[in-house]
Amino acid sequence: MSTASPSFLQRLFGRADPKAGLMPLYHAVVAEGRQPHWYMDGAVPDTLDGRFDMIVAVLAQVLMRLEQQGATQESVWLTELFVDDMDGQLRQEGIGDVVVGKHIGRMMSALGGRISAYRAALAGEADMAEALRRNLYRGAPVSDAALAHVEGALRERWTRLGCLTRDAMLAGDLG
Repeated sequence: MSTASPSFLQRLFGRADPKAGLMPLYHAVVAEGRQPHWYMDGAVPDTLDGRFDMIVAVLAQVLMRLEQQGATQESVWLTELFVDDMDGQLRQEGIGDVVVGKHIGRMMSALGGRISAYRAALAGEADMAEALRRNLYRGAPVSDAALAHVEGALRERWTRLGCLTRDAMLAGDLG
């Protein structure tokens, strides 16, 4: 059976996983967070934590934009895809069932905190450089040039997201 055709149970009950429609957007978020310029020009640590932090920075912006567009359910599903992916990544790293939940809880807390920090910074209510130092670089020293690169690229991403329709975003277009 091909992966494109619905399973027997999906056909029987007439339900497909609604999150599946957000896979193009989720894959675009992850691909953007893995772009080499973040790690080379922006000096984001090229580690598991650094990649997580960069993907979360992009995901936070996408979730904020979906919120602006009134796409609450899609935002929930996108967050669930993130949780599913992180759960799988942790299990691949050999983390057992008992501890996975605690890790996921910390990741969700980090996502929520970063959404708040980046929202305030993008609205001009907080300093973006400080939010990045704290959340992306985790307090480690970073050059002004690297910090400026990341801040500029994230602000550019935010502007481009603001020009996209809900349907374009859901199709995986990040601008």
